[in-house]
Amino acid sequence: MARTLIKSGIIVTMDASTPDLDTGDLLIEGERIAAIAPNLTAGGAEVIDATNTIVMPGFVNAHIHTWQTALRGVAGDWAIPHYLHSMHAGLAPSFTPDDIHVSNLVGALNQLNSGTTTLVDWCHNNPTPEHTDAAIDGLTEAGIRAVFMHGSPKPDPKPGQPHFSEVPHPRSEIERLMRDRFTVPEKLLGLGMAVLGPAYSTYEVSRADLELAREFGLLCSMHVGGGAMRTPDGFARLLREGLIDDRTNIVHGNNIGEDQLRALLFRGCTVTVTPECELQMGFGDPLTGTLRELGAAPSIGTDVESAMGGDMFSAMRIALQHQRSLDNEKTLADTGKPPERVAIPCREALAWATINGAKMLGRADRIGSLAPGKQADIVLLRADDLNMIPVVDPVAAIVLHAGTANVDSVFVAGQAVKRHGKLAYPDLAKRKTALANTSRRILRSAGLLH
Repeated sequence: MARTLIKSGIIVTMDASTPDLDTGDLLIEGERIAAIAPNLTAGGAEVIDATNTIVMPGFVNAHIHTWQTALRGVAGDWAIPHYLHSMHAGLAPSFTPDDIHVSNLVGALNQLNSGTTTLVDWCHNNPTPEHTDAAIDGLTEAGIRAVFMHGSPKPDPKPGQPHFSEVPHPRSEIERLMRDRFTVPEKLLGLGMAVLGPAYSTYEVSRADLELAREFGLLCSMHVGGGAMRTPDGFARLLREGLIDDRTNIVHGNNIGEDQLRALLFRGCTVTVTPECELQMGFGDPLTGTLRELGAAPSIGTDVESAMGGDMFSAMRIALQHQRSLDNEKTLADTGKPPERVAIPCREALAWATINGAKMLGRADRIGSLAPGKQADIVLLRADDLNMIPVVDPVAAIVLHAGTANVDSVFVAGQAVKRHGKLAYPDLAKRKTALANTSRRILRSAGLLH
């Protein structure tokens, strides 16, 4: 069994049972963390000198449409109506399986490069099984840990076809994936369902989709936001039928009333916020503060790289500082004075980006924090870089100062996928060229590039 000893780093564990260390060692055996202590010895282990680095758990990006990697920047000035039509009815149909493959591959490599070790890939541009398989193959080739959320396209219907809101999730595809692609116990890749939900489908479709997810024991995630609900009483009915539980995830949810949200949370439903997307697209304030008031906490994701960057440092910082601003404004309005202290500590924001994503996935016993027995999904940040030194508070340094450029090393299940600031993937230049070619062809086909 391969052994790696990460020595003399500043260790931030994000684990209640394992304290942080100002200077400490972490031993990896195989794919798991074997020990964390101030001083460890391990004969025969590869030793990594982690002096002047922060050792932290890899980020869990809880919501991203990785297939849009080839469209970076196209939606930079779009609000939600423009996005929904131009992306799904305009650009998405031009993607071939090869386009999906290279987008997912390069997108996943970017996540690894940026310190994300677990990706929740919400894939809703898969009109054929070949598209779906290509997306899965891209994630696998990148070497990232991921949950592939199988979705469904949203094109404009042709004459005689039903609207996508009236079409249930394809049972045959879930059966095929469970039979052919997810036949062994989960290692790096797991399966979930990205469904329409009451915001974007009829009640009959929402109920059928959640029942299908329950039948196969799959996490079921849905968008809520960006306009009026397709089925306004959908969540109340799903709650009455017992179809909401801890395998249900809502993304955004900005327009869910507090009483409704409380009822969903009571049943175990989780909420993922994607703050930068929600602020740009006109969804309203992210639910971060509302969730906190209700005794819950979000996971966070980067959402659409067609409109904004994909790194979790930015998503975490925007989520934190936006909610701090809202809380400050409330205190000022209530008291006439500025607050004496910030309401949300940096450690809580780091939890949104790590252990909370793991909890949303039902995998907090395996990922999201550093502790003996957990998967060795680990990131080393250079703490002596110009934007980091001096590190007075390691958690504040991660949340408020660090960025992708500081990511020195990344391990997924004990395997080094990035070392000394460089990805281990061997054909990166070739894949970048293929992605650029894909982008030009798709944008030309849509009349957005000449």
